[in-house]
Amino acid sequence: MDDNDFIGLVALRANTSPEQATALTRATLRTLAERIDGGEARDLAGQLPEGLQPYAFASSETGERFGLDVFVQRVSGRAEVDPALAESGMRAVFDTLRETLTPGEYDEVVSQLPAGFGQVAETVAPYDGERRGG
Repeated sequence: MDDNDFIGLVALRANTSPEQATALTRATLRTLAERIDGGEARDLAGQLPEGLQPYAFASSETGERFGLDVFVQRVSGRAEVDPALAESGMRAVFDTLRETLTPGEYDEVVSQLPAGFGQVAETVAPYDGERRGG
């Protein structure tokens, strides 16, 4: 998947323009990189399309601890959209990440988020054909 495919999926899922989807994707990735640990942010960036990788690099090895409300506020401010669109955009980005990342990587990313993030991020990676039910 390349940058345009990723942004196109976010735009479709958030029902917004490619320009807004780009802003929402960048804002969500940047905020996510602040929230998760630096090593995990680097792993995440390594699985993103090349043009989106810089937005997922953490500035610190230790992720900041903040909840969904602060996450939405930061994405809203960075993308210059209202909080409702920010939340919809975040959901679209997480859904696209869930589809794009390996299941193990997606699990690692969302495991660092508090339970409240279940509103915008599915907490289980998609079935990869190798997992066994239990």
